[in-house]
Amino acid sequence: QVQLVESGGGLVQAGGSLRLSCAASGRTSSNYAMGWFRQAPGKEREFVAGINWSGGSTYYGDSVKGRFTISRHNAKNTVYLQMNSLKPEDTAVYFCAAARFSFNNIDYWGQGTQVTVSA
Repeated sequence: QVQLVESGGGLVQAGGSLRLSCAASGRTSSNYAMGWFRQAPGKEREFVAGINWSGGSTYYGDSVKGRFTISRHNAKNTVYLQMNSLKPEDTAVYFCAAARFSFNNIDYWGQGTQVTVSA
């Protein structure tokens, strides 16, 4: 079992920055690829960014490429999402996720943290 706890969400003006953190605990969490998803009201959950277990490969959704950066610190069991140049359309609940094999098949989810970007 892997437990994921997100933090760092909040209210920010358009053009601003936030950094989300996801603290992982439990069974060999460093063996998992980690990702961030988001869900806005009335919309489906969408993939934002992912990183493999070593941190050597990263993946991004088209809407955040060039603005968001995912990283991980395995010794701290923490994954980060640095979000720059935020837009109102980035407003959503952001979820941390752990995947053993694929981001299409998530094994564990965090509880989510709200990010609100004002115009």
